[in-house]
Amino acid sequence: MKKFIEGTVCGFLNGFFGSGGGIPAVPIFEKDGAEPKEAHATSVAFIFTLSLVTAAFYGFSGNLDFKAAWRFIPWGVLGAVTGALFLKKIKAKVLKRVFGGIITIAAVRMLLW
Repeated sequence: MKKFIEGTVCGFLNGFFGSGGGIPAVPIFEKDGAEPKEAHATSVAFIFTLSLVTAAFYGFSGNLDFKAAWRFIPWGVLGAVTGALFLKKIKAKVLKRVFGGIITIAAVRMLLW
């Protein structure tokens, strides 16, 4: 039942915010026994699947602007490759702090703007 709830929450956040399900997925995977780097990598695979479903739903409902998306995709791919390479080199403790810092900055930004 616990996995059902955690998966449903991640899926809901992903559908509601557009890939927001990865934020709770990382600590869920860590709590489940994954090392921090493994949790981050596993959450990417998890969110990829959820994002495909979400994008299909948005596309079929007419709420997806492929033209706008394609202007960012090449740069996003470059960033994804760079991030994956950095993940191999960064210490788990630093990774957790950077992740926490980015989440905190994003939260404060969303509250204030």
